Amino acid sequence: MRTNADDAAYRRQLVRLYARFTLAFLAFTLLLAALERLGWSRTLIGVVFLLATLAVYATIGILTRTVDPVEYYVAGRRVPAPFNGMALAADWLSAASFIGLAGTLYLQGYGGLAFVLGWSGGFVLVAVFLAPYLRRFGQFTIPDFLAERYGGAVPRLIGVVALVLCSFIYVVAQIVGVGLITSRLTGLAFEVGVFLGLGGILVCSFLGGMRAITWTQVAQYIVLIVAFVAPVLWLSLKQTGSLLPQLGYVAQLQQVSAREQALREAADERHVQRVWAHHAHVLAERLRDPAAALQRERAQLEGHLEALRLLGAEAGEIAAAERALARLPRDAEAARMLWSQQLAQAQARAQPLGGLPPHAQPFAGAPDGEPAQRAAFEVSRRNFLALVFCLVVGTAALPHLLVRFYTVPSVAQARQSVAWGIVFIAALYLTAPALAVLVKHEVFTQLVGTRFDELPAWVAAWSKVDPALLSVRDVNRDGVLQLGEITLGADVIVLAAAEIAGLPYVIAALVAAGGMAAALSTADGLLLAITSALSHDVYYKTLAPAALTARRVTLSKVVLLVVALLAAYVAAHKPADILLLVAAAFSLAASAFFPALVLGIFWSRANGPGAVAGMLVGMGVTLGYVALNQPWLRGLLGLEGGPWLWWGIEPIAAGVFGVPAGAAALVVVSLLTPAPSAARRAWVRRLRMPGGPEL
Repeated sequence: MRTNADDAAYRRQLVRLYARFTLAFLAFTLLLAALERLGWSRTLIGVVFLLATLAVYATIGILTRTVDPVEYYVAGRRVPAPFNGMALAADWLSAASFIGLAGTLYLQGYGGLAFVLGWSGGFVLVAVFLAPYLRRFGQFTIPDFLAERYGGAVPRLIGVVALVLCSFIYVVAQIVGVGLITSRLTGLAFEVGVFLGLGGILVCSFLGGMRAITWTQVAQYIVLIVAFVAPVLWLSLKQTGSLLPQLGYVAQLQQVSAREQALREAADERHVQRVWAHHAHVLAERLRDPAAALQRERAQLEGHLEALRLLGAEAGEIAAAERALARLPRDAEAARMLWSQQLAQAQARAQPLGGLPPHAQPFAGAPDGEPAQRAAFEVSRRNFLALVFCLVVGTAALPHLLVRFYTVPSVAQARQSVAWGIVFIAALYLTAPALAVLVKHEVFTQLVGTRFDELPAWVAAWSKVDPALLSVRDVNRDGVLQLGEITLGADVIVLAAAEIAGLPYVIAALVAAGGMAAALSTADGLLLAITSALSHDVYYKTLAPAALTARRVTLSKVVLLVVALLAAYVAAHKPADILLLVAAAFSLAASAFFPALVLGIFWSRANGPGAVAGMLVGMGVTLGYVALNQPWLRGLLGLEGGPWLWWGIEPIAAGVFGVPAGAAALVVVSLLTPAPSAARRAWVRRLRMPGGPEL
């Protein structure tokens, strides 16, 4: 039996181990910086950084391999609260947080704060309503809790379906981030980068389950927080003279606002807007009759190509004409979809600031303006609040986070884990808004106004990775870059921050390694949550209760491999941007799990039929709303006409309808059907008992 002295010694050993790791990681970064000065190529530095960090994670995974189910599923329930908080933070700080959050704040300004508020606020719900009670319950998975609380296999299996669906969407987003980072570091194609990075995910979660993932995530948190903070500190020192970017945030925001006003009034920027407006007009005319327009375009390009051949033009000109002909849509429907997308982009670029909202403006429109402005203000504010709600509730319902509270020794340490997690997460969340403003100041004052033939090398490098991430186009032919001629994706802001700041390339590689750590840590947790649900809840608890321990763990590893490969295959097709995928997963988790978990703990009258109805209705409403209104899914399903938005709420916040619908269904069906047995209601009361033992 472990004593308090044993636990204290164990914690001291962990502190010494990870302190050495931190010092070794910093020394490794300085060594690569020295090698860069001695002439090492950027590609070599990127590859070494990638392989070295993956090797560390792989080593931890190999050293902590296990076939013990308690170790594999819940790390032996002996992870100290501070380290569980660090692992929780790494599990939480996904590719969306590391890569997408600052980029969203850059593109949306004030509106992006919905993600900061929602993701932070969710941990309050976790600490108050869920973490201590789930730890007191014990066991391995969230479907385990649903089955024990509501009785029968049906709540367990519906929980498995919901868990797999929301976690799979989330893990695809992480693998998209892995592909972006790997392709930038190595120069390989995005699709190749996806499957290369997949090896780093598998080597940790495959061998040791939650035990390996926990200790790998602690190392990954150290890497990602150092990587995120380094370029921010440099930019802050460069622009404000202070190493604390939060202190100079207000002053830099004022400078950005002043620069925004100057750009709105600049004649060359207005010229670019007129060019984009003309381009939008041309596209709108094409969309009146896509079939005829496509035929005209093909005829013109074929005539141009034939003329070049007759005139004996250079091979490069002929090849360019052939590429332009090959890029034409294959049919009228493909042309309609492509030109509709290009029309939306051109209309946005025709607005001041290239379609970016003023950074400090709270919502679109104006509360005291014209009727159209007031309507835009109300819709914008409504969407902001709806998104905050979905992210708060979704955070409190994500299965791969909730299962972390099964890994600590006691209920008290479950609560402490949440507190430690908030501290570690705040280190990034309090820095991301400052990074967005600092990068925007750099772009507005240093990049805009540069001649195209003098643009920094990182612009061309990121354009090769993916033009949707970064592209420039001299639309007014003046040879100078205007803001309206830059396309920046949210995912590139953090990854290119070091290069934007003019730092050595080794810092850019460090940031990429941090993004890789964020994506890997979350992907590991998600994959384990999926495979635990399939192997433990479906196979062991439902199909083969007498299965041997070794067979259960082996099956879990096989399922993990299959799910990981399937997620990588989907990610290689880039189904949507990272933040959209993550927000969909949050809405789905909130609708499926939050009412069933919270009412299951605090309302003993809730019963099995009510829980089943609540989860099905919540998921159905959320998925239906997303399918009817998300453009990519509408195209996939062949839906015609405009979206069917309720009160103007965008599909990214679909959970604002799914959660209350699921809760209402759970309450109504529970009241219309027989109450749970006296024994089950007593079990719920014991679960809520302050200081009660593990059930």
